[in-house]
Amino acid sequence: MKRENNNISGVLVVNKAGGMTSHDVVNRIRRLYGTRVVGHTGTLDPMATGVLCILIGRAAKAAEYIVADTKQYSALLRLGETYDTGDVTGNLLTKSENIPSFDELKKASEGFVGDIKQIPPMYSAIKVGGKKLVDLARQGIEIEREARDITVYSIDCKETDRADEFVLDVVCSKGTYIRTLCEDIGAHLGCGGTMAALTRVASGKMSLDNSYTLDQIEQMSEEERRAVLIETEELFASLPAVALPEFFERLSRSGSEIYQKKIKTSYEIGQRVRICGKNGFFALGEVRAYPDGSAIKAIKTFNLE
Repeated sequence: MKRENNNISGVLVVNKAGGMTSHDVVNRIRRLYGTRVVGHTGTLDPMATGVLCILIGRAAKAAEYIVADTKQYSALLRLGETYDTGDVTGNLLTKSENIPSFDELKKASEGFVGDIKQIPPMYSAIKVGGKKLVDLARQGIEIEREARDITVYSIDCKETDRADEFVLDVVCSKGTYIRTLCEDIGAHLGCGGTMAALTRVASGKMSLDNSYTLDQIEQMSEEERRAVLIETEELFASLPAVALPEFFERLSRSGSEIYQKKIKTSYEIGQRVRICGKNGFFALGEVRAYPDGSAIKAIKTFNLE
């Protein structure tokens, strides 16, 4: 039996191929890196391709604390068709020959830019009453979903060689369903619409530019695989860094809160920070209120050395 590799840690940006689940990717990475401690952030549907952030070793502990990143997608919108799944993998529900012009699409898309509400699709991993919506949908059950607040920062529309298909380059907040966005734009235009293809171009600072396919990773040596891992700290790059003197670092590592007045910081209650010591980043911290004032408390330690 191969020994578990307990020393490897970091973030791997995978360019996921179509036709495989995010869990399929995790299983391949476990084998390639020789560790079972592997997770991922931001699930991609099997039909979707692009950026999937894989967390290996100690980095896997960061999953529940990941900062809400901006996402960037390239989607293929097909007008004139609707499907029960919200994409072309499902059953065709309606078909229309009345396809709007490119200019009409651009004008309609502008109405979806900004802070908007979006109803999550039934074909999603969201749980209601302990059951995934997608499992209910496959049983023919549809339940009422509460609209969620999302932000669409921009939508850039491009024509293709088909009159009914357009590329949408979307920059949006975490939690945005592009399938639903395609459906909503199609409904607004009165012809219906569905997502025919999807690529996640970027998730925060992680992009296709610094990603690797599974085939590329398999062809690497063990040293090369280690070399392409990104430090866990990069997951929290948007947070302010707090450098602690050695005395306060020891206190923080032991679980003590560090009062801001003692280290001359003044972050607001609830602010999360990167806690750094003499060897750099070692924990994610949060500013909390205490009887003697506000203090920074380590809520997840990553570097145990």
